[in-house]
Amino acid sequence: MSIRKKLIGDKAFYLMVLSVAVPIMIQNGITNFVGLLDNIMVGRIGTEQMSGIAIVNQILLVYNLAIFGAISGAGIFGAQFFGCKDNKGVQHTFRFKVYICLAITLIGMLILGLWGEELILLYLHGEGNEVALQAALHYGKQYLWVMMIGLLPFGVEQIYTSTLRECGETMLPMKAGIIAVFVNLVFNYLLIFGKFGFPELGVIGAGIATVISRYVQAAIVVIWTHRHSVEMPFIVGAYRSFAIPSQLTTNMIVKGTPLMINEILWSAGMATLMQCYSIRGLDTVAALNISSTISNLFNVVFIALGSAISIIIGQLLGAGQMEEAKDTDTKLIAFSVGSCVLIGLVLIIIAPLFPMLYNTTDQVKELAAWFLRIAALCMPLAAFTHASYFTLRSGGKTIITFLFDSVFLWGICVPVAFVLSRYTDMHIIPLYLCCQMLEIIKCIIGFILVKKGVWIQNIIASK
Repeated sequence: MSIRKKLIGDKAFYLMVLSVAVPIMIQNGITNFVGLLDNIMVGRIGTEQMSGIAIVNQILLVYNLAIFGAISGAGIFGAQFFGCKDNKGVQHTFRFKVYICLAITLIGMLILGLWGEELILLYLHGEGNEVALQAALHYGKQYLWVMMIGLLPFGVEQIYTSTLRECGETMLPMKAGIIAVFVNLVFNYLLIFGKFGFPELGVIGAGIATVISRYVQAAIVVIWTHRHSVEMPFIVGAYRSFAIPSQLTTNMIVKGTPLMINEILWSAGMATLMQCYSIRGLDTVAALNISSTISNLFNVVFIALGSAISIIIGQLLGAGQMEEAKDTDTKLIAFSVGSCVLIGLVLIIIAPLFPMLYNTTDQVKELAAWFLRIAALCMPLAAFTHASYFTLRSGGKTIITFLFDSVFLWGICVPVAFVLSRYTDMHIIPLYLCCQMLEIIKCIIGFILVKKGVWIQNIIASK
């Protein structure tokens, strides 16, 4: 087979892939675009408010990804059950998600309620800038207490949305996401700035708007699923019993726990990296907030294609189509990396424009532009490692994904950032570049693991 045929599919292939990926891409794209508008609104108030919210969102990322990891572990089974038309199996995975997400939410609320202020303080550094640091702490605490109310609906929405996607329904989650982000946008405008008779609440208003949107999104996916039980038969009787076959429970725990721990450790590792960068001052925190919000908007392509790999490859493996799964995966990875080469070039060119939208200092704007250029440069690398991760995960290789993802982060990236930030005087821009380019090592590891085909297996055959 020629290289071209191996890496590039036909028209039918791309139509199939885009039918899965585009709805996820649109939902994530709109979410991140409105997130950018939200960020700009808060950024118009001031640097301290923006920094306080950025720190809290970094902390909340640990909870968000713990939920994602928990449902993804069960989701590996859900996609394969759907692939072999086992509706009862899908129902059991749904119940498992309910159990684990409620437990994570309770633990998350307890930790944030008891140690929220201490966690925020870890990110506040800077000589002779005590007033600004105290202001950032104050705004961060305000935002955190409001956002805690939105943890439960986020968990519920993720349980339903993930199961719908595993069953091939990607349009409804997309529509719910679009509605939610516009609800968020409208209430942000009304409550942050006090428009049309609403109170001017600043960062508290930003938090309330986000919480409202989460309840709206959860309500949409829950109501739709229960009203469309013919299309989604797993929901029929889902709450009549919470029994799950013991062997399946054991299998989901064995396969899913490494994945959940991986997501928790990965998000904690990213929070630790942010903390290392914050040693260089509050301007760095603000600039990283701007650049990450903007780069997330461009990352939706490889993020969505990663989800597509998880769904498409999982269904092929569940149906026993091993060779087709291998061929499809190669083309999907090539498509993701190729797309991000083009997107990265565009972002490098327009990087200086976005920070100009913020009401902050010229130094913060310049730093943000450089962080964006670095993110754009590394985007194809991130696309490859992301696709490799989801390939390994689709075949249930969660121990390997754990080593590949969070162990790599904690074993290599965090120590490098820790040493460079604390024991050198290196400027934040080359420091950030050094840490991001470590992704090359991960690409080499991912290539070897995917090439060997260790992920090609049907994990439900002996359920």
